[in-house]
Amino acid sequence: MKIAVCIKQVVTREWQLRVNDAKTWIRDQDASFELNEPDAYALEEALRLKEQHTGEVVVVSAGPARAVQVIREALARGADRAIHVEADALAAADAVTVADAIAAAIRDEKFNLVLTGLQSDDQGFGQVGVVLAEKLGMPHATIIMEVQASESALRVKRELEGGWFQWISLPLPALLTIQSGINQLRYATLKGIMAAKKKEIRKVTPPRPADPTQRILSVHFPEKAKKTRMIAGSPAEAARDLIKRLREDARVL
Repeated sequence: MKIAVCIKQVVTREWQLRVNDAKTWIRDQDASFELNEPDAYALEEALRLKEQHTGEVVVVSAGPARAVQVIREALARGADRAIHVEADALAAADAVTVADAIAAAIRDEKFNLVLTGLQSDDQGFGQVGVVLAEKLGMPHATIIMEVQASESALRVKRELEGGWFQWISLPLPALLTIQSGINQLRYATLKGIMAAKKKEIRKVTPPRPADPTQRILSVHFPEKAKKTRMIAGSPAEAARDLIKRLREDARVL
């Protein structure tokens, strides 16, 4: 089984975020970076499928030169080789632009299975995987919690709302977006780190991007404010009003 895993380099969660001067994205020149968490679970699932069915795991990352950090980490964990679609503009590009770049880089590889994380820890739109599936002409399924693979088909478990799950079947080749927590992550060993230095990283120039389908107009931190709302009436009336406000305004019920 030939599997591609799309991975992204994101700012570490511990880093103190700062907005850039144009207020369109974060200022990341001096930031620390890590592998996007859902992508780490996608990589682990690909490695487990390879161990079950044999084959090859290829990691694919679209981003600036610094993204080689997470590519090396993925190779150290067990991926066989990598494709780096290198361009500075891809660091904060919209989902269609990123999907176009990845699709152009992997289309001729004829992968049996493409895995992506459910969403990225920075933008969190959860759209690159589904757009990429359309670009590649593959059936896809999202929010995957379990994968059962055969030579020609998949049976996968999807997470739905309200604690419900759904089992579906789809043919290969296919694309899946993987939910965090699907498996237990492995970490790179010293042997894996040394082996990663000799593994191939093929650099690819992305195609000339079309006009973006969306633009980030402004980024800002949430405003902090204290609001107190008094609920009048009898205890029974106050309880009904409180439940209504929690359901409709706060949306926590």
